[in-house]
Amino acid sequence: MMAGPPQPSESRGRATDAALEAEVHRLRRAKHELEILNELALSISRAPTLDDIMGKIVRRARRAVGADEADIKIVEPSDRGGGGDPMQTIARDRGSRAGHEAVALDKRMMLGMMQAHRQPLLSNDPCHDPRLRELCRQRDVRSVLLVPMVVKSELIGILMAFNKQDEGGFTEEDQRLLSIMASQSAQLLENARLAEQERQLALVREQLRLARDIQLGLLPQAPPRIPGYDVAGVSLPAQEVGGDYFDFVPTVGGSWALCLGDVSGKGLPAALLMANLQATLRGQARFNERPEVCVTWSNRLLCQCTDPEKFTTLFYGVLDPATHELRYCNAGHERPLLLRAGCDAPESLAGGGLVLGILEDFPYAGSSLTLGPGDLLVIYSDGVTDATNRAEEPFGLQRLTELLHRASRQSAAAAVAAIVAAVREHAEGTEQADDITLVAVRRVARDGP
Repeated sequence: MMAGPPQPSESRGRATDAALEAEVHRLRRAKHELEILNELALSISRAPTLDDIMGKIVRRARRAVGADEADIKIVEPSDRGGGGDPMQTIARDRGSRAGHEAVALDKRMMLGMMQAHRQPLLSNDPCHDPRLRELCRQRDVRSVLLVPMVVKSELIGILMAFNKQDEGGFTEEDQRLLSIMASQSAQLLENARLAEQERQLALVREQLRLARDIQLGLLPQAPPRIPGYDVAGVSLPAQEVGGDYFDFVPTVGGSWALCLGDVSGKGLPAALLMANLQATLRGQARFNERPEVCVTWSNRLLCQCTDPEKFTTLFYGVLDPATHELRYCNAGHERPLLLRAGCDAPESLAGGGLVLGILEDFPYAGSSLTLGPGDLLVIYSDGVTDATNRAEEPFGLQRLTELLHRASRQSAAAAVAAIVAAVREHAEGTEQADDITLVAVRRVARDGP
């Protein structure tokens, strides 16, 4: 007896069974994906470094989609606009391919495709796939799954899987799971990278703080006690460290070398060159009281050990407190101002030569003058006169000369403080653009300690 056609109730039952089975499969798959993502999030939260985080992501990704190999290639911020090596492999897990050559794709073409489309790319026959034919460099690549890692519409990397272990190749479910992992991991990676950059920045700041402490330690900690003279000096770097320099060096003959220099540039390079200049001058000043000779030798040494792009301006004087003679040599520096007692306006000290570090055999010449009771000498860097306000108006030489006239009866320290205060008031809170350095030397009315 032959069976009749299935009844409507039987067909509905089979359809219901198939739908239930599909729903069970979907729920199991969703549960599996949630377990994978939960494990990934948990393992990442325990990873101490960026390298550990990326390693955990790529290992979980390879196992999740059943691939022979998985890579993460990161687009470095400096390369996101083009140029250089477009991508770097940051993490790789090869599984069963440990003894084989790693999969290699044309990175520039791959990056171009991802930047253009920002969509996953799945191919189970890449060497015959028009999208990937020119990317493949190895014939043993059976299947490829590429997923972009995007943060705030910016491509920061690509999560890649190669050679599905199942013969059927990668599936749309694999693509969806890898896309979820890439989406969640991209922000974590970016946060980790930003945290690493912040850590490196904090380290640099600490190193700069230590460099600043060292540099400040190289400058005079207190004004010297020169019989018959009142002396003060200050240096305010525009950055953590600066290129300005001042010093007071006693000589074996009882005189005092007074130095103020300004190295081109700012920051650490200028500070290093400043320290070099200081060591050079201190090595000579103690035993040589001829300023032009010290400046000449310093110029030769700087020419021999620095690039031609770097140069230094320097005012170098030698004060004899017994005779009150100041012998000096100016190597391209701002002309110091000398306010004679009883005069209304200061005079600038003429004479000098080329900045240091340009011509090795430049013939520097010296000059001299005698300081009278009450005379005030102010040596300064261009950070004083070039300081600008919000309207970009410089402080200027005129304001400085007017200040000196008002400070004619003040101590050297008070004169320095008044100039610094006036420059800051003029700046109106704008950021200091250059180092500010001042030295004031006043001959007191009566000789004595």
